[in-house]
Amino acid sequence: MHNITFDMSELHRHGTAFYDYLKLRKQFFVDTLGWDIPHNDLVEMDQYDNPLAHYSLVLRDGAVVGGARTMPTTSHWGGHTYMLRDAVAGKLADIPSQVLGLEIDTPRVWECTRLVMSDEVRSQADRARCLSLIVEGLADVARRHGAQELMSLSPVSLMRALRQLGWQADRIGEPYCNPGDGRRYAVLSMPAERSARAPMPH
Repeated sequence: MHNITFDMSELHRHGTAFYDYLKLRKQFFVDTLGWDIPHNDLVEMDQYDNPLAHYSLVLRDGAVVGGARTMPTTSHWGGHTYMLRDAVAGKLADIPSQVLGLEIDTPRVWECTRLVMSDEVRSQADRARCLSLIVEGLADVARRHGAQELMSLSPVSLMRALRQLGWQADRIGEPYCNPGDGRRYAVLSMPAERSARAPMPH
């Protein structure tokens, strides 16, 4: 497995990787979790897939097996900013506006969304390796643009997984249960630098 990072100006360098990531998102978020988000029969793509977004994908034998999206919390594109800020403003019906008690608008903080991993990544060791590569790519992109912190609206269980990989993830918002998929979510935050204490998974 290896990681690639890019924004929309660089899509052409990676063949069908971006489209394959959108297909993976549709399979998980729409087909498996049943989310009511924009999609067709093949792909899921929303208003935050715009030129301000950056992507961190993991490939294995040429196939996209995981990925996530990130953008600065200073983002503005049309009538949208970034997902959590729009949720707090009441623009996203499926995310409670009280999920984050403060408005964050600083180049030092980047939001990460649409984290997904293929069912083809089966073993616990491989899933840890895939997650580690995705997150390291997100953090690298954010650091290169001057960010110091990453945040995401994620399943609460992700916090433990990130800590096991050496990321000091903490919950900064109150958890809630999504009635659609039954999972508990909360806003997580962590420094964009990995702790030196935990080794990289092999």
